[in-house]
Amino acid sequence: MSLPLPQTVKGGTALERLANLGLELPVLAANAYYVDHNRVGDSIHIAGQLPFKAGVLLGQGVVGRDVDLETAKELARHAALNCLAAVVQAVGDLDRVRVVQMLVFVASPPDFGLQSKVAEGASELLIEVLGENGRHARTAIGVAGLPLNTPVEIQMVCTTAS
Repeated sequence: MSLPLPQTVKGGTALERLANLGLELPVLAANAYYVDHNRVGDSIHIAGQLPFKAGVLLGQGVVGRDVDLETAKELARHAALNCLAAVVQAVGDLDRVRVVQMLVFVASPPDFGLQSKVAEGASELLIEVLGENGRHARTAIGVAGLPLNTPVEIQMVCTTAS
């Protein structure tokens, strides 16, 4: 068994660590058909987030055919950033959040087999920003296609940290 990935980004708060990574939480566009988060008690269910930045989808295609692994990891990282933005909408403060579970959908051919490597981009961001509260259970699955032909979509379940 390997040792857990250390949290190495400096900063006293999650927002400071985001800034030290050169990132900021985006403003998520509203949708008439669903909400980006739904809170049930201490649980926060985050709707599937795509790798949008300023209203622009950062990539399209199938991982392992149109999109290389490193690009897919970056897209997963950005989709996770959008999930964090949805959590802040629900809770107001990243330092009050613990990620419980992350589900990563990867548009990929049947023989790709590296969906978990794509998901690592998102997992790394969560640990860099939230430390131990970013460690999570995770499922990464390959699918035939995703909305808007995006390579990656991420859904999360979080809770308020105690």
